[in-house]
Amino acid sequence: MDRREIAALLAYIGRLDPRTIRTDQGEARDQLAQWHELLGDVPMATPHRWDACVAARQHIRTSPYQILPADVARPWERYRRDRLARHTDPTPSVDPDDQAAWTAELVGTRRAVAAGAAQPAQARAITSGRDGIDPRLEARLREIGSCIPPAARAALAPYRPARAAREMAVALGQPDALSVRCEWCLAQPGEPCRRRRIGPDDGVRTTAPRATPHPGRLDLATAQQAQQTEQAQQPAMA
Repeated sequence: MDRREIAALLAYIGRLDPRTIRTDQGEARDQLAQWHELLGDVPMATPHRWDACVAARQHIRTSPYQILPADVARPWERYRRDRLARHTDPTPSVDPDDQAAWTAELVGTRRAVAAGAAQPAQARAITSGRDGIDPRLEARLREIGSCIPPAARAALAPYRPARAAREMAVALGQPDALSVRCEWCLAQPGEPCRRRRIGPDDGVRTTAPRATPHPGRLDLATAQQAQQTEQAQQPAMA
């Protein structure tokens, strides 16, 4: 804000809180100089929801204390931090080999966002909800059947033996043992079974994940699958 804008802000504040009015010419001049010194880098208003008058009015409305320049500067700093926190640097349009121009464009964009002259650039999600899937992504998922390509899934199989065994069972139409709770090791649905490591004193020292589920868990999943199949085959009640 320049001195004229500071004077306009003080006049607005004086209408809301007469305690800030300075009738002596010297005191008014000193007040104007003080506020300009402290708020010279704070804009009067920006195109994107910042207004110093609104910040001043909010303080006067909610606080019994006389307003100070800091009561306008603090909301402005919160405004800047919030905008920068929601900003994701877009890829500059200049040649990436020109490091100086690349950095200058990034800095300029951040300053424009922080100053309220531009809206924060947020990273675009892959999808935007069930009804907003990118058609290209949807076609690709139909093509490969999963967000993990088959080659990558095969490469990961040795490092995820429990997951690989589960996927193989489902692909072969066999029961998914991990869909039920294991009554032996108490593994919850979706978690692999765990084997116990016994110490020299016959006490359980620790547990480790198993590549295959416990037989009892597989039996339980088989029984559950048979029950679901039987229910699906029953004729619908009239």
